Amino acid sequence: MLVLVWMSLRPKQWTKNLFVFAGILFSQNLLDPLLLLKAVAAFIIFCALSGAMYIINDLTDREQDRDHPVKSRRPIASGKLNRRAAVLAATILLALSLAPSYCLAPSLFLAALAYFLLQLTYSFALKHIVILDVFAIACGFVLRVVAGAVVVAAEISPWILICTILLALFLALNKRRHELVALGEKAETYRQVLADYSPYFLDQMIAAVSASTVVAYALYTVSAETVTKFGTKNLVFTIPFVLYGIFRYQYLVHQRGEGGSPESMLVSDLPLLVDVFLWVLAVGMILYKG
Repeated sequence: MLVLVWMSLRPKQWTKNLFVFAGILFSQNLLDPLLLLKAVAAFIIFCALSGAMYIINDLTDREQDRDHPVKSRRPIASGKLNRRAAVLAATILLALSLAPSYCLAPSLFLAALAYFLLQLTYSFALKHIVILDVFAIACGFVLRVVAGAVVVAAEISPWILICTILLALFLALNKRRHELVALGEKAETYRQVLADYSPYFLDQMIAAVSASTVVAYALYTVSAETVTKFGTKNLVFTIPFVLYGIFRYQYLVHQRGEGGSPESMLVSDLPLLVDVFLWVLAVGMILYKG
């Protein structure tokens, strides 16, 4: 039973919660042991919280998931994990995430509560509304960044929020495209909102968002605010890593037929993994050179 519950938490998708560390990284407090401990605690809280929401989402989607070639093997969709046990696990995880978040910082609790309410609304309503479904996913990433910033009392740069929501939209739109293409005629049966999308429509939005992501990040690196804050113009040299990451991801989606699981692509595709590592390393060296 515990193994089935663990599988339902989708630990592979917890890489999304790494966005929590954006606040401590760009506030130049990564080397502060106490603040780093708080950021790690926030990461764990969001892993528990997102795990609870995955269970709730699987419960609401269990009938549709049974028609999916991959999701049909999930414990709840396959019937291996019964509804009562799943509800109990989700309730415990919600208590273990929301209560400690308030003890750690009331502002973190508000961010976690907003994330919970957003995901709850997504599971029951927003995922059925075209365009708003991907915006809801993107807002979840933004709330992770906000949570990571408030827990270490870091200033939240509007540029970071803009780049985060654009990158999240890029990932969400590519995921929708993969679902639409992979499921074919069964797409509408599995997820009703897919009937309102088409590969061409999604490609148009992906092109706009991918270009906007690169431009927004480039403007962030050269903005007067950024240069004044960090005392360097060298962040501009990290732009090629962002460009390569966007292009590599597009290659995997269009040439390899991937994109259904961004978190799996990150850890399974070596060039993409190396690119992300080098970006983090470059940013770290530039911001912490002193």
